[in-house]
Amino acid sequence: MRRWLAAAALAALLVPAWASAQDVAGIRGEMIASMKDAGTKIQELATAIPDGKYTWKPSKDVRSTGQVFLHVVQANYMLPSFFGVQPTMTKDELIKLDSQTMEPAKIRQMLKESYEWAAKAITDTPDAELDTQTEFFGMKMTKRAAMLILTSHSHEHLGQLIAYARSNNIVPPWTAREQAEQKKKNDDKKAAEKTGK
Repeated sequence: MRRWLAAAALAALLVPAWASAQDVAGIRGEMIASMKDAGTKIQELATAIPDGKYTWKPSKDVRSTGQVFLHVVQANYMLPSFFGVQPTMTKDELIKLDSQTMEPAKIRQMLKESYEWAAKAITDTPDAELDTQTEFFGMKMTKRAAMLILTSHSHEHLGQLIAYARSNNIVPPWTAREQAEQKKKNDDKKAAEKTGK
């Protein structure tokens, strides 16, 4: 029963993202939905994490919280270039992006814009070009494969950012909502049982 409830909860979380990508048919729409699902959660974490924690890092040799967000921005602009969509920033600017420190408000805005950019890049690439070969850091792959890397990249760093948040006693917003909803149901049930007696 728990597994079924967990699956149902996950499906409910995915519905808004899937619905928003329904104007793009086929695998491109599915990739956009998957990327937006992770991207929405990343942006929620970017809001939930206090500004003062953007410079926090679990150890000295890794990216800070803010730099992980900037790394996501970097990929959202850079990876579409492998399927023919040139970013608004230069390659040098993008390469340096995730080693910088910026105001959290600016990072949040950049995240939002980068997801809009990445979704448009996938939308504007016709199905007929999905099997077209492209070079990806010295490897040959299809444009579709590059899109899949773009999509999976957000999920990879969502997991990292959840760990960063939890390390700072920050409950991910979607989990907090789920817990609040469950608490309300439990409280309502107890109140109903008490009234029934």
